[in-house]
Amino acid sequence: MASMGRPRTFDRDKAIEDAMYLFWQHGYESTSLTQLKAGIGNGISAPSFYAAFGSKEDLYRECIQCYLASYGQVTRRLWDSTVSPREAMETTLQDSARMQCEVGHPSGCMVALGALCATSVENTAITEPLTRSRDRTRAGILTTIKRGIEAGELKKDVDVKALAASFSTFLFGLSIQARDGASIEELLSAITQIMQLWDCCRQD
Repeated sequence: MASMGRPRTFDRDKAIEDAMYLFWQHGYESTSLTQLKAGIGNGISAPSFYAAFGSKEDLYRECIQCYLASYGQVTRRLWDSTVSPREAMETTLQDSARMQCEVGHPSGCMVALGALCATSVENTAITEPLTRSRDRTRAGILTTIKRGIEAGELKKDVDVKALAASFSTFLFGLSIQARDGASIEELLSAITQIMQLWDCCRQD
């Protein structure tokens, strides 16, 4: 009878979290297998890595899902019809900024920064879930603006696409600012300024 393999000596969920932080900080292409094996728990061997995760690509996909189910939930207010459209927009920006400046994990947003870390066609396909997440956020911003028009908060003749693009660009741009060291106070002040754009489009 064949002997059973040695049991895992690490927490798989914690290992995915550790790997997520590495991918978040360095991006898919720049995170090496050596970094991953050294950064998971107290370090794991190559056989243990492949037995647990299959491949770097498979692990990355799991890390994306882990991020989207946790930190990526900061945009959920965009679909909350129990709050006003303006509040939904402002709260989303504020929650995102606070998350991106928190200590204990890399700065910035893995979803937004993922767009900068996939230069090859092959790796662009690997990061497709992040692309879909950005598209969903853009759709949420567009929906929030349309809801603002329907609720009488915004003028009926407002350029919906242009306004949505302005807020989407600002939201994703927060990641670069946070990664470059902007403080939460600076980002919250910037959010106060961008919300004036919403107020300029208010219904008279």
